[in-house]
Amino acid sequence: MTQAKLRIVVVDDHTVMRAGVVALLATEPGIDIVGEASDGRQAVDLVERLAPDVALVDLRMPVLDGVSATSQIVAGPTGTRVLILTTYDTDAEIERAVEAGAVGYLLKDATRDQLVDAIRAAARGETVLAPRVAQRLVARMRQPAPVALTAREVDVLNAVADGLSNPEIGERLFIAEATVKTHLLRVFAKLDVSDRTRAVVVALERGLLPRPKPDPSSP
Repeated sequence: MTQAKLRIVVVDDHTVMRAGVVALLATEPGIDIVGEASDGRQAVDLVERLAPDVALVDLRMPVLDGVSATSQIVAGPTGTRVLILTTYDTDAEIERAVEAGAVGYLLKDATRDQLVDAIRAAARGETVLAPRVAQRLVARMRQPAPVALTAREVDVLNAVADGLSNPEIGERLFIAEATVKTHLLRVFAKLDVSDRTRAVVVALERGLLPRPKPDPSSP
């Protein structure tokens, strides 16, 4: 029993690029190009009408961009998987595409074999990422999560930097000493520190506190 061919639509507003992708895949025995579209709106309509297994979608297109088209395709009833095929590899583009529901993100410098393998994997619902894209995502995941201090926490920490005790900080900010302690405990947790001095140092290193201005009277 012969395995059914994967039915593919190619979506790209650049005619030459779209024709190149079609030509690249035309000789692949297990793939059948069933349609082409030149913008996101056409892509959504094409998918609704043909219910292909995979849609190869460019990102930046007129009428409806690739991310919006992906969202609508994924939300539709056809079960079509979306594989982004683009020249753009910025963090913002990647995140938007993944959030929209794309199962893969390939760059247009992919080889024929890489493209065919990606289409087959996407049809199975597997995540497919170009090596450069995967590297960027891993690098971002390894970055420490950004920390934000509230305005009151910054006030308390500034007072600590000025050498004030908890009662003195309370007097300066017109809050109870217990409230000062609560703010400091939250700051410690956010900065992963265990003492006041370290909290000030880490906050300065991360740009969460303004660095003290040099005293003009100092030599």
